[in-house]
Amino acid sequence: MMYTSKLPSKWKGTCQEGQDFNSSLCNSKLIGARYFNKGVTLTMNSARDTEGHGTHTSSTAAGNYVDGASFFGYANGVARGMAPRARVAMYKVIFEEGRYASDVLAGMDQAVADGVDIISISMGFDGVPLYQDPIAIASFGAMEKGILVSSSAGNAGPRGGPLHNGIPWVLTVAAGNFDRTYAASLTIGNNKEKEKRVIVGRSMFPLDAWVRDETLIYNKTLSKCDSLELLAEAPRAIIVCEDTGFLDDQMYAIASVTNLAGAIFVSKDPSRVDLESTSCPGVLISTMEFAAVIDYINSSDDPTAGIKFQQTVTGKEVAPSVADYTSRGPSPNCPAVLKPDVMAPGSFVLASWIPNDYTATVGTNMLLSSQGFNLISGTSMACPHASGVAALLKGTHPEWSHAAIRSAMMTTANELDSSMMPIKDVGRNFTAASPLAMGAGHMVPNKAMDPGLVYDAAPQDYVSLLCSMNFTRNQIMTITRSNDYNCANSSLDLNYPSFVAFYDKNVTTGAMLKHRFRRVVTNVGGGAATYKVKVAPPEGVKVAVWPQSLVFGKKYEQRDYYVEIVYPSDGNGLVSYGSIVWIEESGKHIVRSPIVVSPTSAGK
Repeated sequence: MMYTSKLPSKWKGTCQEGQDFNSSLCNSKLIGARYFNKGVTLTMNSARDTEGHGTHTSSTAAGNYVDGASFFGYANGVARGMAPRARVAMYKVIFEEGRYASDVLAGMDQAVADGVDIISISMGFDGVPLYQDPIAIASFGAMEKGILVSSSAGNAGPRGGPLHNGIPWVLTVAAGNFDRTYAASLTIGNNKEKEKRVIVGRSMFPLDAWVRDETLIYNKTLSKCDSLELLAEAPRAIIVCEDTGFLDDQMYAIASVTNLAGAIFVSKDPSRVDLESTSCPGVLISTMEFAAVIDYINSSDDPTAGIKFQQTVTGKEVAPSVADYTSRGPSPNCPAVLKPDVMAPGSFVLASWIPNDYTATVGTNMLLSSQGFNLISGTSMACPHASGVAALLKGTHPEWSHAAIRSAMMTTANELDSSMMPIKDVGRNFTAASPLAMGAGHMVPNKAMDPGLVYDAAPQDYVSLLCSMNFTRNQIMTITRSNDYNCANSSLDLNYPSFVAFYDKNVTTGAMLKHRFRRVVTNVGGGAATYKVKVAPPEGVKVAVWPQSLVFGKKYEQRDYYVEIVYPSDGNGLVSYGSIVWIEESGKHIVRSPIVVSPTSAGK
């Protein structure tokens, strides 16, 4: 996927000039830039990024290799996007003053007309039906042209609301945590004492600082660390702050006084805390480590401590896990299609940033300029990871449809973490994650290159789905923008790499409900192959699959199979989940699809 200065022959885009942006800023990497602002009056009338979000997401998807990247010393190393040799075209449709659906629709339509292969969009519209959602409408047109649209699931989790972009013809991406943490070493004790203990806590204090051998104090009067008046009277020391649940307020208070050397903060679960605003020389530790610090203070005549910042720790934690903020399914617009589809890294992602912005603070009035990179979190960060993988798949398999690419990413995703146990959901007290939180699992790019089988879908298949959703003909035509489709075979049973059966938890008939699916798989492996099915049914649910083996004589041959899910309607309100796995006899390919049985209110 190497590129030269010569642009692809199919490319029809342009580099649109505007305020603080001229055409010379485009090159063989950034081959196009446009802006769409008919709906708003702007202070920046151009495609230039003034907030950093577009720079961060695009470099995550397709940024080239950059040596020495870091966030003020954290995550130091070589940065690159998921598809570092892919070209990028930017379409700015959201501005500091706001956004309009018409501009989003126009921008996505223009990307399709310009000849892009993948659209990555890290935003969404909540509370609108598919026929009023500009992303749904524009992505339908993209899908018709074979273009995959990769989108973010939203940041309303874990219980704040349903996901956005639950659109059947797009890839919907949830956010996960990975095994890189940003740390500071807390040393309690000094060389004069018999023992020193080092505790690795969490911090993103942006200075290369070392607080050495300072007095360590724990005072019940001061320990809430929320009174500027009391903190200003404290002696120079490292102060221990109790877990009050208001870490940001504590950090602000410590940063506002000048007499304290540093602070130790406490959380029951440090991994769930957002540390992007660490503006004071502080370190976050667990309640267990807090107990050890208090024991040391109580047993020492002269307790001391030190803190060393700008440390990055990798490979020490079980990963991945579902981020607490990621929005949960089901899709409010189309619950018959299980969303999200996959999970990708979204927490504390290092990527490029605009140069004329600050990205960290020290104290309350020292702003540190960006240094070209930033660490931020969200499903906006997860989406471009998947977009870059989709670009790699399109480059490797240019004949694959949008649905085949999405299917390959879903059926090869991993539902297990690094300890070979089910991926945990941070937002649900580290219980096993449901597909309503992570989709099929954490994407595995190399496996997606050779999935064995794919679940394909054509535009008419999606229209048949829409026809079964009680939309009027005009509402359907608002999405399709064409009358070339028909409703002769309307069905909610889309050929999708997942299965979902919903029930109303208020219905308590005691009867067993039945849901039947038909699926068609295409052999994209090397040639003749035989697959046998393995079913892991959801708890309390019966799942039947027939036939139980699929025999393919050659590549691109198709076979269909049926699934019947029988589940109780006594409405306990719980989500249960399992999987259907097709395993090639040779063991080369394993094709997994999640099953969910859920109340319709699961995402609310």
